[in-house]
Amino acid sequence: MRIDAHVHFWRYEPAEYGWIDDALAPLRRDFLPEDLAPLAAAAGIDGVVAVQARQSLAETAFLLDLADRHPLVRGVVGWVDLQADDLGAQVVRFHTRSLVGVRHVVQDEPDDAFLLRPAFVRGIAALEDLGLAYDLLVRPRQLPAAIDLVARFPRQRFVLDHLAKPDIAHGGRAAWEPGLRRLADHPNVVAKLSGLVTEADWTAWTPGTLRPYLDVAWDAFGPERLMVGSDWPVCTVAGEYGRVVGAVVSYLRDRPPAETAAVLGDNAARFWNLTTKEHEP
Repeated sequence: MRIDAHVHFWRYEPAEYGWIDDALAPLRRDFLPEDLAPLAAAAGIDGVVAVQARQSLAETAFLLDLADRHPLVRGVVGWVDLQADDLGAQVVRFHTRSLVGVRHVVQDEPDDAFLLRPAFVRGIAALEDLGLAYDLLVRPRQLPAAIDLVARFPRQRFVLDHLAKPDIAHGGRAAWEPGLRRLADHPNVVAKLSGLVTEADWTAWTPGTLRPYLDVAWDAFGPERLMVGSDWPVCTVAGEYGRVVGAVVSYLRDRPPAETAAVLGDNAARFWNLTTKEHEP
């Protein structure tokens, strides 16, 4: 089973998706499972994990509804207010078979130590008790806080989105690599090979552009802790779905079959227990 570990769905409303600025204007429309299904099938993808794109309980409910209705959607990483006093009640509301984790858009927080706020840390402790994974969406400057957080919760499952968004377009490997390696030292963290094409030059990137960053991730995490992810539809500003997924498939071409299968789906299925969340045909 091949799993795309990172996609988004939305019904576009300008007031709700203010982060979709003029540079991302092609994303100002609806993107739904029926739009992705033929692209995923052509790329050999059997299922996807839908990830939140705004800080909204309504969006979490929307994504879970999509998972209930579309066999393509095998799991949902939603949003709940991890700093809220009623966090437990929020999670109980959404704690269905399709909710596999939660995420907060930490990359946009001005406080680089946001992950270490006492209220947020309290929320992560609750996730550990509930058995839900947490997606780390951070930039390189926020990696120190992420490293501190994962060290505090060695039994909590974390997954790093977009390899912490290295500045590929400007050769930002040196500023990113040490932090990524330190994060990977913690065995409770896995990582998604996702979101790299939009950190590169959108019009000039090639699979070779991404290779040095993929090499670092491979060496740091190993094939047993990496997952392929497209970041569709955001990735489409830099490349069509098949090309983006194909860049990772190409990177894996000379790897042993078991390692390729792990990165392309087995790791995601195991990490989120997706084999118990498959839909009936």
